[in-house]
Amino acid sequence: MKVSVLVALLLSASFSSHDAIAWGDEGHEIVAVIAYARLKPAVKKKVDALLAADTDTLSAPDFVSRATWADKWRDSDRFGKKIRYNATHNWHFVDIEIDNPNLDTACFNHPPLPVGIAASAGPANDCAVDKINEFVPELHNSATPQPERILALKFLLHFVGDLHQPLHSADHKDRGGNQVPVLYGKRTVPSNLHSYWDTELVKRLGKDPKVVGAMLSKQITAAQAGEWSKGTPADWANESFDEAKSVAYNFTGEQQFIDDHGGKGEHLDAAYDNRARPVVLEQLSKGGVRLAAVLNDALN
Repeated sequence: MKVSVLVALLLSASFSSHDAIAWGDEGHEIVAVIAYARLKPAVKKKVDALLAADTDTLSAPDFVSRATWADKWRDSDRFGKKIRYNATHNWHFVDIEIDNPNLDTACFNHPPLPVGIAASAGPANDCAVDKINEFVPELHNSATPQPERILALKFLLHFVGDLHQPLHSADHKDRGGNQVPVLYGKRTVPSNLHSYWDTELVKRLGKDPKVVGAMLSKQITAAQAGEWSKGTPADWANESFDEAKSVAYNFTGEQQFIDDHGGKGEHLDAAYDNRARPVVLEQLSKGGVRLAAVLNDALN
């Protein structure tokens, strides 16, 4: 058992792309709670019917739980044959470089989906922006085979949320913050910046994602919802990138430390948290509003 655990740890350390789960289950569930409350009644019925026809058991079958499904699908063979992992792990982010931002480069120059190939079987080297743009028309088209429409829905439930985690739309030659050691609170063992944004900041909002999602949903004004629903996935990615550059990677005033491997880390203090918290709240809220807008448009 000890050997198996060690091997797993070594493997996880060797991955070249984003390894953390954007927003963690809690963040994706918050986004889904906000989105589900904003679906048009007719669209909600169509969504529920598609999910009711899904027999996959990687996550619970309800809308909110299915928002976590794409991570579970990707990781289901992560330490085995890695067929699902290698086929989909790049789809969860868009690595726009901080020092030389270029969406085309971050999206592998937008590889075309081959004629007759479903989006779920598309090129492995693709980004969240392109996958959203590929899955939307599949979901919209009633002639799409039901199994593929279900996959399109489940991937959309997740990827729209992914796009709104700032460190899934930016990179500083550090795998989206995965290679930036951080300390915060009473921690004495470093975590990493990506994980801090994925889970730590979200968990501080509350223990129950459904309660947090409902709270955030009530605070969204009609004007905000209307404005946030505009734009394209590329626009949303660039917006998240701006938050990463100005807030997530802004260590002004933070104390540095040297970790056990000689790497420089950041000790995140209350000032950093005060800059980060409003961004997390807004990005989760925008993700929910935009997910609802995507589904309302695709299934209207």
